[in-house]
Amino acid sequence: MGSASKQSNKASKSNAGRPSPTDRRARIAELRAEEERRDRRNKILAISVASLLVAAMIGGGAWIALDAKSKQDAKDAAAKAPVTGVKTFDNLSRNHVQTKVSYPQTPPVGGDHNPVWLNCMGVVYDKPVVNENAVHSLEHGAVWVTYNGKASADDIKTLSEKVKATPYSFMSPYPDEQGTVTLTAWGTQLTVDSASDPRVGQFFTKYVQGPQTQEPGASCSTAQ
Repeated sequence: MGSASKQSNKASKSNAGRPSPTDRRARIAELRAEEERRDRRNKILAISVASLLVAAMIGGGAWIALDAKSKQDAKDAAAKAPVTGVKTFDNLSRNHVQTKVSYPQTPPVGGDHNPVWLNCMGVVYDKPVVNENAVHSLEHGAVWVTYNGKASADDIKTLSEKVKATPYSFMSPYPDEQGTVTLTAWGTQLTVDSASDPRVGQFFTKYVQGPQTQEPGASCSTAQ
């Protein structure tokens, strides 16, 4: 066998098993197509996940907004609803005076008062306060909680916690009052036998900075 024939046989053997250029191009094209399909699938998946997240956020935001509106509507309805047993008093004077005032109600519900108001930002006083200063706080929209010796320790504890959590309210003992617990706002008063009476919460809802307020938004934090 000649040398040319031997070289041809060697070349044939060395090329055996190797893909042809055409096969390589086809394989590369196939790989690229598969990669493009995978990219499309990933993009579709990402878009789907993002859409679900956006929908969930929108839905959650809408639910939160609806829940907040529902709670506000309930609060507004409670504020408008009458509280059983409340007494109201009209035509109360509002002069600033430096002298003692003889009030017809016990505790007083309004009238002439001292130029200085009591700190009524959820303050619980352990001793009786001055009527004339307390009435000025009522003018600013505060609710005044008072109690006498018939109030139990649980009553006092419950009312104290309620007042401490409520700006524009204050609390003090009032030994001379007839009712066990009295809730007073400007021109408005309710007497109950215990702190567990549901009207206590109703009174707070309706009259803390309520429609009876003579000076809406006035400060309640400057102490006497």
